[in-house]
Amino acid sequence: MRSLLGLPEAESFLRSYEDERVFGLRLNPLKLNRGSAPFRNLEEAFRLEPVPWCPTGYYYDETARPGKHPYHAAGLYYIQEPSAMSAAELLAPAPGETVLDLAAAPGGKTSQIAGKMNGSGLLIANEIHPARAKIVSENVERLGIRNAVVTNEPPDRLSARFPAFFDRIMLDAPCSGEGMFRKDPDAVKEWSPAHVDMCAARQADILDHAAVMLKPGGTLVYSTCTFNRSENEDTIAAFARRHPSFELRSIERIWPHRDRGEGHFVALLAKSDDGMPNADLGAASRMHSNSGRAGRKSRGKDAAESGADLALFQGFADESLPGFAGLGPGEPLRFGDALYWLPHDSRGRFGKDALHGLRVARPGLHLGDVRKGRFEPAHALAMHAAEEAAAWVQSYPPEAPELSAYLRGETLPVMAGSSGWGLVAVDGKPLGWGKASGEQVKNHLPKGLRRP
Repeated sequence: MRSLLGLPEAESFLRSYEDERVFGLRLNPLKLNRGSAPFRNLEEAFRLEPVPWCPTGYYYDETARPGKHPYHAAGLYYIQEPSAMSAAELLAPAPGETVLDLAAAPGGKTSQIAGKMNGSGLLIANEIHPARAKIVSENVERLGIRNAVVTNEPPDRLSARFPAFFDRIMLDAPCSGEGMFRKDPDAVKEWSPAHVDMCAARQADILDHAAVMLKPGGTLVYSTCTFNRSENEDTIAAFARRHPSFELRSIERIWPHRDRGEGHFVALLAKSDDGMPNADLGAASRMHSNSGRAGRKSRGKDAAESGADLALFQGFADESLPGFAGLGPGEPLRFGDALYWLPHDSRGRFGKDALHGLRVARPGLHLGDVRKGRFEPAHALAMHAAEEAAAWVQSYPPEAPELSAYLRGETLPVMAGSSGWGLVAVDGKPLGWGKASGEQVKNHLPKGLRRP
């Protein structure tokens, strides 16, 4: 630290570890904007203050418990350390692009990227550890993201499948976690010079695979929540020497003694237009698809089944989501009984054949389950749907006893006009499905999400 900051400032940095940590949340623009009544409620309840480097980021009062609020269950925000919000801002993804979050867990940067893409384009969120890939999937679902695919692969498997494919890549690299020391005592126990060296070697390997997957003219953001040069400036300098087609555009550091955050390092790199042309994934798709007469028969059968599945969904939507805005470019995909809408990229290079042989935790938006010719909607569909799309909505304020009852998995009394499938909501923001019959609304909140 003395070599990075100089002696006087290094002492200020070290003293900052004695300070209290800061707390932050980021609005989900797919569901909430600053002009809305729910935002004003949040602003007052949590004493929100803007995070200067993220327009959707806010500090909240440390005594608040935003994870317990019904708005959190409705996916209106993501709880995230403020410094970590800086990386996706520098990446600056846009609607219609094809983006990879290469080390995505727990899903904070994935959700921030998705908010900027606004449901348009293709986002692949990859996490090598299965349990953590499941957490990414759960956050993608809660936040109502429709155009994300969650994969569970090591980087080399992805780079072999998707060369020169992505417009932008986010790599929030596994690191020694020096920026976690104030909030995670275990991070202090795990730190050692040998651990730093191991992390730097692993980061170099992951970066090399990211370089393969970025298309010419694309941008790569590399970030860590650590402070040492070995995992940051030195890692980027060595990468640039190995990959002369990359240019370092900028480096940003957030320091806990200078800013209200635990600390973050972010580097933005651009890949020149020279070199290999953009990849056509059609070759990969053809390699993994069926061929010959048997293949044509199989594809024909798959198409017929997909058409029947989609007709069941459409029938449900016509009755229970008459205002549904549509699914965007993609195709239906069955995983067992589960029916998903697999998003396509804007150039038509990505489809179900591109996933063949890969471990996929979430192949797009889970529409529902198809069993014996019947369709039952998935919780993810409720979280993606807008209030105005539903045939009926029973909405309650956050403090309503009915809302607490719903979150515990209890039935609700029927309001006038409710019949069949509809949405239960907090201040108009969907929490999940209910099915009205007689004088009751049966609770269809998944059991794993119910509160004690």
